[in-house]
Amino acid sequence: MIRALVFDFDGLILETEAPIYESWLALYQSYGFPLPFETWATIIGTADISGFDPPRELERLVGRPLDWEAIEAQRGRHEQALIAQQPILPGVVQYLQDAQRLGLRVGLASSSPRTWVAGHLERLGLMKYFQAVYTSDDVARTKPDPELYRSALAALGAAPGQAIAFEDSTNGIRAAKGAGMFCVAVPTPFTRGMPMHEADLKLGSLAEVKLEELVKLETFITSSLTTEN
Repeated sequence: MIRALVFDFDGLILETEAPIYESWLALYQSYGFPLPFETWATIIGTADISGFDPPRELERLVGRPLDWEAIEAQRGRHEQALIAQQPILPGVVQYLQDAQRLGLRVGLASSSPRTWVAGHLERLGLMKYFQAVYTSDDVARTKPDPELYRSALAALGAAPGQAIAFEDSTNGIRAAKGAGMFCVAVPTPFTRGMPMHEADLKLGSLAEVKLEELVKLETFITSSLTTEN
């Protein structure tokens, strides 16, 4: 029986990922260099930049140290201006309201910092719906490691089989599945081309399926898989 829902934030509740990439793309282009989406996609949904570190890579391409205090101030303003134009993604508010009505506990698991996540949730008037919020500040390892989801589940008092995770990225899906959860992929146009095959279900948006129907569908799919095995 489903007792809890755990949401990702960036790209799932609010489309921040495209604005962040667009601001970095503009920065790279201002120095005459490309920033392929395929490269950027490796860090979507995670705080682990051990493979690709945007500032370090730009300095390598330019061939000299850069004044990141000034650069980040300008890039950050561009990013925030783009994000400010973004509405809450379709179906999110209805799901949160329905979860409250159905008595389901609601958590959030994000690889972004707490100030970023909490700031946007407060600005959007959504913080009141969450009983547990876990961010990169709360764990040693972010997605695709399952630690964020395991922490959220523990705080919500739910076992992995009693919760549904909602994700929009490959790293996030792997984290949720690593925690043993049923995972619904809800990619945005920005992440739609990323591998989503590890998710249990893929939706175009949360507005496609009512929460009650999704819970029944999760039960049916899980029961079917258990029977097959």
